[in-house]
Amino acid sequence: MSYFKPISISLSPNVEKDDLHLALNLIIRPWLWRKGKAIKELETEFKKYLGVKYAFSFNSGRSSFFAILKALSAVEGLKAGDEVLLQAFTCNAVPNPVLWAGLEPIYVDCNKDDFNISPTDLEAKITPKTRVVIVQHTFGLPANMDVIRAICGAYKLILIEDCAHSLGSEFNGLKVGANSKAAFFSFGRDKVISSVYGGMVTTNDEELAKKLEELSAYGRSPEGRQKEFAQPSRFWTFQQLMHPIYLNYVVLPIYNFLDLGKIFLVFSQWFHILSKAVSWQEKQGQRPDYFPKALPNALAMLALNQFYKLDKFNSFRKKISEYYYEHLKNTSFQLPNGFPERKNIFLRFTVKHKKAHEIIYEAWHKQNILLGDWYTTPIAPFDTKMEEIKYTQGSCPNAETLAKETLNLPTHINISRKNAERIVNFLKKYN
Repeated sequence: MSYFKPISISLSPNVEKDDLHLALNLIIRPWLWRKGKAIKELETEFKKYLGVKYAFSFNSGRSSFFAILKALSAVEGLKAGDEVLLQAFTCNAVPNPVLWAGLEPIYVDCNKDDFNISPTDLEAKITPKTRVVIVQHTFGLPANMDVIRAICGAYKLILIEDCAHSLGSEFNGLKVGANSKAAFFSFGRDKVISSVYGGMVTTNDEELAKKLEELSAYGRSPEGRQKEFAQPSRFWTFQQLMHPIYLNYVVLPIYNFLDLGKIFLVFSQWFHILSKAVSWQEKQGQRPDYFPKALPNALAMLALNQFYKLDKFNSFRKKISEYYYEHLKNTSFQLPNGFPERKNIFLRFTVKHKKAHEIIYEAWHKQNILLGDWYTTPIAPFDTKMEEIKYTQGSCPNAETLAKETLNLPTHINISRKNAERIVNFLKKYN
């Protein structure tokens, strides 16, 4: 049966046996879904790991980002129409909270050498209405924080770090997310650690923290349950607990057997047995009713279990990346650049090739290898309505070029040396 199981970069890639056992255990213990000590324990561990004063959990990275914007509206006076600068070559999960908060997303081009925000284009797009800059550490490689901090300081802009890809990354020896106005992290299904959905906000700002604590408390007290940031429904929590179980025991083992695994996955999402990573509403700039919400205790337990394995995960990613570097050098693939001041955790090993989309297609349909397509459009997924999220074609040419030329190789804990060898041998056909 393993012949039909794909080498995959997504589909809950971090899940190990202990994660499956925990999910199964939680499915039959619904009294642990909402209340419990895991939420506070996860927040405490985050604070210790990053060396920050405050950490607050929410049910996703975008809920976390939205909470920051809501808190900033109260603390810094953000108002409708204020501009938030963020890079293209990203997911719609970043601009959407900006839209939901009544703010204006302004897209900044990225660098071709590190996939991160271009300081030159950033400075060029600052206007009197600009209030906030979002810095995404793409694929686990930190952006050039010295230059960006200097720009934000010169123009008195609020700096927020998007650390969805980069838990454990460092710039000049300091972990990302530890030294800005605020930062947010994601525990999405294919992120550094995963609870299928989940997120965290970190800050050292006392005034901002007070407002964030107020927002996060809505999900922890009975009187707040009907408010924004309340606990999600029990059914939504059930969907997330089912995700690793259903994928590992049903979908993946027969993924390529008459396409049954793919069919089961699609039908399970249609019938709402499982949730989708990105809803149809989000592709049109709208907000589904399960954002923003608090982090359920059950998902905090899943995230905490993976958090304790973070160093193991990131060490493994580094080893697999070293294998790719060694065996793809002197090929037609352009490999990720290294920067001495930046520690890359390699959430994905991103390479460039003129035939990137063709390679992704052939790997999937002919080799049962699911390579990564982050990002095949400047704002992903590909069927996102660009006009609804206010992206103008041609405004970020580097991002649009990278969307045609990049593909991601898997680095997660379930990629064996044999898997990596098979991926490399397939790619070498394109020399």
